[in-house]
Amino acid sequence: MFFHLSMEHEVCLHPKYFGANLNETIKMKLFAEVEGTCTGKFGFVIAVTTIDTIGHGLIQPGRGFVIYPVKYKAIVFRPFKGQVVDAVVNQVNKVGIFCDIGPLSCFISRHCIPPDMEFDPNSNPPCYKTEDETSIIKQDDEIRVYFILATMGLLDLAMFDELRRMNFRQLIYQGLNFAMVVSSALMIWKGLMVVTGSESPIVVVLSGAFLGDLSTLGKWHSSRF
Repeated sequence: MFFHLSMEHEVCLHPKYFGANLNETIKMKLFAEVEGTCTGKFGFVIAVTTIDTIGHGLIQPGRGFVIYPVKYKAIVFRPFKGQVVDAVVNQVNKVGIFCDIGPLSCFISRHCIPPDMEFDPNSNPPCYKTEDETSIIKQDDEIRVYFILATMGLLDLAMFDELRRMNFRQLIYQGLNFAMVVSSALMIWKGLMVVTGSESPIVVVLSGAFLGDLSTLGKWHSSRF
């Protein structure tokens, strides 16, 4: 989850910073550029602990800027598939649960929530609960989740969790079903090309939990930027 790693970064400075406090300026710019960022390789950079070396600057031709290679150590936060961690619920709706684990955003599909828990939109706040209301999950609650999938990019890292382990056969079935729909659509499209002699457009309508989760996650991810 948390690691102390040796890392490298290039700091680009304007000539106006070339003075007695050059090294301090490089350090401050390094902190500003790497702390709080996320990469697919290392995860979230929580804090820079030490700066090992600041290399010789390389002047950029025609610009006057100088690039300084810096080697440093930092504490990073990188969860892995299969880990079980504690999270805080951020939002609850009919498609699932959004929660936070420090800087990490997580989504729990309604299909990964225990089957005895149903969404109640009339509660204040909305929640998932059992019929006898002995177990309730609502905003700001603390829950324990199991990671089943992670997507990581240069600016964002998101996890897809479950409150229970999904049936492996169900995952295979969903994947095969999706592949069969796409394959059938391609065959129909080729048939139309033969009959009409033109590239006729075809619209494929996908339904079910598989498409619902993909659509919801896509809208949620886009709304964050």
